Amino acid sequence: MISRFGKSFLFIVVFLFLLGSIALLHPPSRSYIDPWTGDLFGEGGVEKGLHVQPALSESTVHGDVIMSKLGNATAKAELGRATWKLLHTMTLRFPETPTQDERDALNNYFHLMSRLYPCGECAAEFQLLLKKFPPQTSSRRAAATWLCVVHNQVNERLHKPEFDCAHLDETYDCGCGDEPPAELSDLADPRDIMDLERDYSTDELTGVGMIKGGR
Repeated sequence: MISRFGKSFLFIVVFLFLLGSIALLHPPSRSYIDPWTGDLFGEGGVEKGLHVQPALSESTVHGDVIMSKLGNATAKAELGRATWKLLHTMTLRFPETPTQDERDALNNYFHLMSRLYPCGECAAEFQLLLKKFPPQTSSRRAAATWLCVVHNQVNERLHKPEFDCAHLDETYDCGCGDEPPAELSDLADPRDIMDLERDYSTDELTGVGMIKGGR
């Protein structure tokens, strides 16, 4: 007969064998828990069966403005110039024949930006423009021309000069070509042609009209 010690030893051996078999069949994965969301991430991303961020809902894309009013006029102007340059470059580099997913991405981007733009009152104005002029995403030309028209709507409200949208791609270098962009010192006029928020006919500090050939 097997002694009590022998039974215990045999039990431990069998238990360790089963434990080793389970480890070989299901090797442990490297994972961690996101302390902010509680999601468990493994080597392949978020683990199946756990919380996964849902797709963008209609209310998320087309919700109200999130940011508050931006009172600093200088910061507002600088932000506007940078944003217009980003958006124009984006539409001028948009695919010629976009897929439906790419069209949805661009459309959602404009609407989400109208919620998250740091200038709350500017975002509210942009949301009104999006309702009046829905984003056109069928092609690069459609997207770039649509944005130029929207920009000119803003220029008209701010009493700024209008830009000729028919020659948008001829006058603005989006960096799409093979040749590197010219150095600023090599240009006859180094002003940003898409900087429609500035009026170069007057001095920015005094408001006095510039003489011919001046800036």
